[in-house]
Amino acid sequence: MLKQSVLVMCGMTIPLESLNIFNVVRLFVIATTAFFLNLIITHFWTKVLFTRFKPGKAIERSDTPIFNSLHRKKEGTPTMGGLPIWLTVSIITLGCWLLATLFGGIWGRINFLSRSQTLLPLGFLILAGLVGMADDMVGVLKRGGLKLSKRLLFFIGVAAIGAWWFYFKLDIRTITVPFLGEYTIGWWYIPYFIFIMVATAFSMNETDGLDGLSGGVFLTIFGALAAIAFDQGRFDLTIFLVAIMGALIGFLWFNIYPAKFFMGDTGVMALGFTVGVVALLTNTELLLPIIAIIPLMESGSVILQTISKKIRKKKIFPSTPIHHTFEAMGWPETQITMRFWMINAIGAIIGLVLFLIDSKLPPFK
Repeated sequence: MLKQSVLVMCGMTIPLESLNIFNVVRLFVIATTAFFLNLIITHFWTKVLFTRFKPGKAIERSDTPIFNSLHRKKEGTPTMGGLPIWLTVSIITLGCWLLATLFGGIWGRINFLSRSQTLLPLGFLILAGLVGMADDMVGVLKRGGLKLSKRLLFFIGVAAIGAWWFYFKLDIRTITVPFLGEYTIGWWYIPYFIFIMVATAFSMNETDGLDGLSGGVFLTIFGALAAIAFDQGRFDLTIFLVAIMGALIGFLWFNIYPAKFFMGDTGVMALGFTVGVVALLTNTELLLPIIAIIPLMESGSVILQTISKKIRKKKIFPSTPIHHTFEAMGWPETQITMRFWMINAIGAIIGLVLFLIDSKLPPFK
């Protein structure tokens, strides 16, 4: 009989209670259910997109001639394809909770909706998804969508809700700096939280530009966060993240080149804010620049380009985000996507390894 409360495996300290057969089966069942449910919802959603609403994405923009020439053939491709992702996860999460509430017993063990781990990520997933859908609808009706300044106001508004919850409801006042330990920052945690969330959402938004790109990048990011949550013994959060991964694979089934639809802000905002709030819940937000290295590169190229155009009146890159620069250099779209997937997967693995090393070492004093 094992007397240990944890098992050290591959450098990860795993609570033994998380390793019982039921939890392992639940993990795979939720992921598989999310995949197939997403396929079903997407099937019907695409019929609506193509036959009724036809929310085609506008490609032509006066200030991006290179982008226009590269993507003119995608004019009219439906957007809002990310809705089935967060709808799938919401249905599964709330469905498990409802079964547990109504019937209890063995059904009570399938519930993974908990106030301390998954309530806030689920809330952000739905809220940001609805805001993103509104932005997509504006883009369809006005042929261009909201300007960056107005979009940032949306980001700040949604992030402020989370900052209020973390500060006043969860009473969080500290940040964790890798290899240095925890530091109390008091009320500064509110602007810190908002900055992390807005930066994450903006970076993820800039990544959605090629067929399959954002879906694959998100998959590696959520994979790293799920492993971190598992190592911390947050099994409800792990299952929630695995459900997102299953839904993302279902999305990629239709979104890989040539994409039948785009993820749109409907999906990117939902998943971007969820990444931010999960990183803050697991105290790994300062590892995000590594775990999400591709979104960092994408947003960084946009910021540098904007600054250069304002100050120097010159461009640094032919087109931004940076994946468009590689397109302009002649790289095939599928090649860029696969290489960016690989780069972010490497970053996610490095970020996970750094987390595991940091979690096993005493804070540096």
